[in-house]
Amino acid sequence: MLAKETEKPFDSKDWLFEIKWDGYRAISEKNKNNISLYSRNGISFEYTYPVVTDQLKLVNEDVVLDGEVVVLDDEGRPSFQFLQHYSENSHRPIQYHIFDLLQLNGHDTTGLPLLDRKELLQLIIPENEVIKYSDHILEHGKAFFQVSTEKNLEGIMAKKIDSKYYVGSRTTEWLKIKNHKTQEAIIAGYTDPGGTRKYFGALILGSMVGNKLTYIGHTGTGFDQKLLKEMYELLQPLAQEDSPFDEKIKTNMPVTWIKPTLICEVKYAEITADGKLRHPVFLHLREDKNINEVIMAKSTPVKQSVQKKSTPAKGEKEKAISKKKSDTKEQSEIFIFGRDKIKATHL
Repeated sequence: MLAKETEKPFDSKDWLFEIKWDGYRAISEKNKNNISLYSRNGISFEYTYPVVTDQLKLVNEDVVLDGEVVVLDDEGRPSFQFLQHYSENSHRPIQYHIFDLLQLNGHDTTGLPLLDRKELLQLIIPENEVIKYSDHILEHGKAFFQVSTEKNLEGIMAKKIDSKYYVGSRTTEWLKIKNHKTQEAIIAGYTDPGGTRKYFGALILGSMVGNKLTYIGHTGTGFDQKLLKEMYELLQPLAQEDSPFDEKIKTNMPVTWIKPTLICEVKYAEITADGKLRHPVFLHLREDKNINEVIMAKSTPVKQSVQKKSTPAKGEKEKAISKKKSDTKEQSEIFIFGRDKIKATHL
């Protein structure tokens, strides 16, 4: 089950709120002493994170679990870089934060309300330094988001307390609210370097719109010399003659196109009106994602309970109408920009 994105935190008695972990989403299966740990697109984590696999044996029940694997930095915060290069950072604390229960002793639990699934989950997860029950708070999303910002965490998750679990579906009943704007992107090519720079200038980025790869911008920042070399070597076997885009892409330097299989994550300032990333900065590769999952972030509004408006007292209605007319008159102003005249109806 996948979450959509919304821009602002909110309070609601119908929702619970969890930490958004900066790690790899991982499904785990335990059947007696047989343990599987893998990403959403089926990449095995069993030998990549053997500590997690080993500790899952301490769960007494046969289960299918959903959670996130993270590695902590010196401040105790999740670090995606340390996770991605765990073989070089295996001395650092690793944790598997489990937030959902899909099966329990052969029984499908996906049709239960989320709160019921989490109550069952909390009962079966042992107290452990590696295997963690991902706790939540109810109703107070704004305050929880504020704390996550102060702690410099990635953000929070908002989930409807009565939501069922729909395997593989992206739903508005789960929402992610980020502290920092980030976007997954498909690497479709790279430009030649300029000046004294080596290896390449910028990565050409795309995302999926239906079955079509669409250009969303390029990034040449976020790389040190070592990362430039590593990325360049990774890109070479994927080089191809033809552009993977149907549209013609305009660049300042010659481009080497590649087979669009690699996915990276970038941070950015905003998404422009024509769907391009403004000031994207390379963060890291995402080996746990499938290219069909890479779509541009769209803000999902949260439906709040509708409160019945009180009827204005006699005389107040006339005042309200008069004020509305006055507001409309103020808002319907004409602004001149060069030769263009713009009528503004909603300032």
